[in-house]
Amino acid sequence: MDLGRFIGEHAPGGAVIAFSGDLGAGKTTMTKGIAQGLGIQEEVTSPTYTIQSDYQGRLILHHIDAYRLSGADDFLETGIMELLGTPDSLSIIEWSERIAPLLAAGIPKEDLARIKISVAEGGIRAIELEGAWLEELFQ
Repeated sequence: MDLGRFIGEHAPGGAVIAFSGDLGAGKTTMTKGIAQGLGIQEEVTSPTYTIQSDYQGRLILHHIDAYRLSGADDFLETGIMELLGTPDSLSIIEWSERIAPLLAAGIPKEDLARIKISVAEGGIRAIELEGAWLEELFQ
């Protein structure tokens, strides 16, 4: 939650975060922290069945879950791609590995960040951060 809150406080408009990690790794929990950092008061829940939920804070949070999508074509059919990278928003995509080629081709490199959460034995989480704007936060 604390790491997510820090990211939310500093995330630039137009940024996209591509989350990956096993079921129960903590993607939605970190998203809740990011939402708090954006000043969102509303309860953030997993959009697994709705595919996308939006929340208003310092930036509009587009919380997207690609788990139930069959791939890039399915994602494109939702129309969500047009929301990604809008200047007044932060988009978070859980299960982004399902649409990774689409994100790599459609999102400017400077706007795209990747967060991978792994759970080791004993419940210890390892978090890998990648992407220019995200890496700058931790220098």
